[in-house]
Amino acid sequence: MTAVLKSVNRVLLAIVGLVLVVAGGSVLAVGLGVKPPSWWIYDSRHDVLLTEARRTRWRDEGWWWPVVIAVLAVLVLLALWWLVSVLRRRRLAEVLVDTGDGEGALLRGRALEAVLADEATGLDGVERAQVRLTGRRRAPTSRVRLLLASHLDPGAALDHLTTHALAHARDSANLGSLPTEVRFKGVKHRAERVS
Repeated sequence: MTAVLKSVNRVLLAIVGLVLVVAGGSVLAVGLGVKPPSWWIYDSRHDVLLTEARRTRWRDEGWWWPVVIAVLAVLVLLALWWLVSVLRRRRLAEVLVDTGDGEGALLRGRALEAVLADEATGLDGVERAQVRLTGRRRAPTSRVRLLLASHLDPGAALDHLTTHALAHARDSANLGSLPTEVRFKGVKHRAERVS
C-alpha cells in the first residue's frame, strides 16, 4: 500500500511540476519576445493572459461566484491534505535506547523492524512477516502483519510473536512496553489441475 501511495505521489508531483514549468516557461518566453504558436492563448509580449471580457464574462451570473469559491476551497483542502500526507512520517526512524548511565543510544528503526520480522518468521508456518514501527522515539509502537500457512494456528503464531520476538525487542531496546497491533492473513493457494 505504501509503495502505491509513493508512486501516486511521485506521479502527481511530476504532473503538477511539468504543468507549472511549461506554463511559467511559456509566459517567460513570450515576455522575452519569442513568437508563440498561433494556437497559444496569447499572441505577443504586450497581450494579457485574461482580457477584460474573459474576466467579467460570468460575473453577473448568480451561480458564478459560489462555484468559483467552492472550487478554490476544494483545491485548497486537497492541497493541504496532500501536504500533510507527504510530511507525515509513516515510519519511526530511530528508537531511543536507555543505556542506564544517564546517556542514551539511538537504534535505527529499520534495523529493529528487520530483526522483529526475522524472528517472527522463525516459527514454522509463518510464511512472511512485515513490521512497521510508529509512535515516538521514547515510546514506539509496532504493527506486525503475518502471512500464515493454512496448517498454523493463529494463537500459536501470536504466542511465538509475543514471547519471543516482541519480548526480545523490548529487552534489547530496554523498553518498558512495546504496544503491538498484529494482523494475520492466510496464504491463498491457486487451484491446480490434477490429471
